[in-house]
Amino acid sequence: MLLEQPRTPLALRDVPPPSPGEGQLRIRVKVCAVCRTDLHVVDGELPDPKLPLVVGHQIVGVDDRGRRVGVPWLGWTCGVCAYCRSGRENLCDRARFTGYTLDGGYAEVAVADERYCFELPDDYSDDEAAPLLCAGLIGFRAYRMAGEARRLGFYGFGSAAQIVAQIAAADGREVYAFTRDGDEAAQNFARRMGAAWAGGTSEAKPLDAAIIFAPAGELVVSALRNVVKGGSVVCAGIHMSDIPSFPYELLWGERVVRSVANLTRADGLALLERLRTLRVVTERTSYPLERANDALSALRSGELTGTAVLHV
Repeated sequence: MLLEQPRTPLALRDVPPPSPGEGQLRIRVKVCAVCRTDLHVVDGELPDPKLPLVVGHQIVGVDDRGRRVGVPWLGWTCGVCAYCRSGRENLCDRARFTGYTLDGGYAEVAVADERYCFELPDDYSDDEAAPLLCAGLIGFRAYRMAGEARRLGFYGFGSAAQIVAQIAAADGREVYAFTRDGDEAAQNFARRMGAAWAGGTSEAKPLDAAIIFAPAGELVVSALRNVVKGGSVVCAGIHMSDIPSFPYELLWGERVVRSVANLTRADGLALLERLRTLRVVTERTSYPLERANDALSALRSGELTGTAVLHV
């Protein structure tokens, strides 16, 4: 399913299968989970994608040696810059990203740098493993950025939040899920996934930290109103609408607003190690590959619960 121009539907095309270069794996794609970042790429909110482009960066497949592997968003880094050499490869200025500047997984075959692929836990099916590769990885990085917060607010409750809520609950945290006002379906979903409370974004709850999963800048201000002194607001998305101006008193008291950019391979290894002792479940909706546009539309409209997974 090719993106030929931003802001146009993906097109079903027959193209020559990619050939692996040095250090790359050729992967027969089994499934690819759909991420909100895919939507940002397709809708032209992220600049300068490779065109034409195969979208998708939560890939589960089998390589030519018969190993099941997962391919995440971070597809390549230079390895020599100050960021790479200091354990911050997620900030590499020359980084390349699966399904954005590299072809991704909305296809039968993909290639990926072997160094950036993960071996997946055997007790997770392909469908279960796919959302872990971005929703899980970047959500887990954002969760760790929130520190030791006991009362943790999630603004937006979708693919990432459903995974991180279970990890937080297992760690003894209280998760407060903020969704669109009146969205009872999303609030019930949050409770099923372990949230101690779920309500609308206009409601007030004292929080030690908050994670913004929805790409809406005004939620940063809402979260600041709820976070206690010394707390943090972590912006987990790669794209967000502009943050409105707000009075300094909301930030005062050593509150912190910070972003999470991409992920590192160390994040992936840490999450997979955590999942050796904790099994998370996800709610998923399956689509055949040729209905990728329908999956993106369901995500765009807000009607999707949990994660969409494309079957190849």
